Amino acid sequence: MSTDQQPAAKPHVYIETTVVSYLTARPSRDIVVAAHQQITRDWWQTCRSQFELVTSQLVIQEAGAGDPVAVRERLYVLSELTGIEITEEAQALAQELIREGAVPTEFGADALHIAVAVVNGIEYLLTWNCTHLANATMRHKIERVCRSAGYEPAILCTPEELIAEVV
Repeated sequence: MSTDQQPAAKPHVYIETTVVSYLTARPSRDIVVAAHQQITRDWWQTCRSQFELVTSQLVIQEAGAGDPVAVRERLYVLSELTGIEITEEAQALAQELIREGAVPTEFGADALHIAVAVVNGIEYLLTWNCTHLANATMRHKIERVCRSAGYEPAILCTPEELIAEVV
């Protein structure tokens, strides 16, 4: 590489609330939840440096609810991430995701997470919400709505799926 070339930009990852919750929570007795927590901690330690991590005010708001000690830990982790805006365009896309049935009406926050990431051109949305976000049966609907609105959809995935080669 010549001295005038810039290093390649790191891919951006939108950190959704479930990830920071699993990262900071006390270990669960539920074996599946405990595994997700460990995978999240492992990803945070070994893979996060390969990405630019971003979040939104919506995540900060959601992470700010509950037990004060847990809130403090979640917000501390989030304070180190770059914030991205919840724009009118993102709100409009969230409404379109709901109107088209890509996200159920009662889960508007999930639609907004997707829309904020997509409108801001974020490559990945990292989540443990496999009901409405990282869900193979919902993915095609979400992608269709995003593309018909003129946006390239983010890849919705869990930390287990977003493994970067450690260099």
